[in-house]
Amino acid sequence: MIITRLALPRRTFLRGMGATVALPFLEAMIPAVAAQSPKAVRRFGVVYIPMGSNISQWTPKGVGRITELSPTLNSLTPFLDRVTVVTNLELKNAYTVGGGGNHATSNCGFLSAAFAKVTEGSDYLLAKTADQMIAGEIGKDTPLPSLELAIDSTSLVGNCDNGLACAYMDNLSWSSATTPLPAEVNPRVVFERLLGDGGSTAERRAELQLNGSLLDRVLGEVSRLQNKLGPGDRTRVEQYLDSIREVERRIQRAEKQTDQAPLPDLERPVGAPDVWEDHVNLMLDLQVLALQADITRVITFQMSRETSTRTYPQIGVPDPHHPTSHHDNQAEKLVKLAKINAYHVSMFANYLKKLKATPDGAGSLLDNGIYLLGSGMGDPNVHNHTNLPIVVAGGGSGKLQGGRHIKYSEPTPMANLLLTLMDKNGVAIDKFADSTGKIQEL
Repeated sequence: MIITRLALPRRTFLRGMGATVALPFLEAMIPAVAAQSPKAVRRFGVVYIPMGSNISQWTPKGVGRITELSPTLNSLTPFLDRVTVVTNLELKNAYTVGGGGNHATSNCGFLSAAFAKVTEGSDYLLAKTADQMIAGEIGKDTPLPSLELAIDSTSLVGNCDNGLACAYMDNLSWSSATTPLPAEVNPRVVFERLLGDGGSTAERRAELQLNGSLLDRVLGEVSRLQNKLGPGDRTRVEQYLDSIREVERRIQRAEKQTDQAPLPDLERPVGAPDVWEDHVNLMLDLQVLALQADITRVITFQMSRETSTRTYPQIGVPDPHHPTSHHDNQAEKLVKLAKINAYHVSMFANYLKKLKATPDGAGSLLDNGIYLLGSGMGDPNVHNHTNLPIVVAGGGSGKLQGGRHIKYSEPTPMANLLLTLMDKNGVAIDKFADSTGKIQEL
């Protein structure tokens, strides 16, 4: 092997006035080795949606290789070659003794496929989740092994769902059976955790007013770096920094709106937009930045909380989500539930669009990653955990086929999918929770 030039270190940062900004993957980070191509970096993302689905509108008609998605999944059509729908997976361990607490177990069981100890106290017990197993493999060399995000504030304690502790309802990710990983809902906190300084809300605002944009503090470093890069890398850095500045601008605008609100809203964190869709898209943009800069390679995101009573008048559903999910097979409620499902999926489609547009090595973040969308509840009307709404997207660095609908004739453990996704991310284990094997068709 002959190295013909030096390369920038993969972990190169721009620093200035307390700000630290990681760089995306650049050609200059690849040693000029004859006949060498960059090795793809594996990434794993999870987007959780609550309260199941109207599965009849979610499920594609075709099976195997498909050319058309269902009405609910239609917004994913531009990425069909990178999308696989898996039908008839179940979470057997999400059923508790006595049959209660199904919302909490839908959430905590989604990535653990484990039985949750029934308790309202702090002696909760679950299992290490699949995302944390993956983070232990592909997150070893990143500043953050994993990143946990959400939209709804999850500061509750005690009983949240029929005798189950709020820890089960609030946390998708668990680093051990007794250690849930709290999710951050404040975009400003996430932004500064990824790219800048911490401190209290007052300190961050004071610093922002004093120093201006975080990127303004590293302009000198940017200029010196650009002089060392080729044309392609210079364009890539400019696009990346433009993305950071746009996210920062939206956070500042949200903070200004919060400051000017006529009434205090103690549950809305500083930096979170008033509009749900804006908040979701901002958090998704932050995820793209985190993956692009290789700050983390594993992200979980609760797009909405179980039992959420959020309304969606912007799509013609002024009714609260949770009561709507108890449809009693009424046609009107089923239509509204399908609209909510499709709206949530469209947010995921926006995420995939951004991932596809972000270069990563020889492909894109979508090509090299695996992104799971779904819910731990099947039919919300009866609170079951069978026939879960599940989509797997991405190329997995060539390990995923895409353009498929895998439909099981009998309920199959969700743990089989989790085991498969772990395997595709380099986690070499033979069994996970109640798994019975890997999904070979994926």
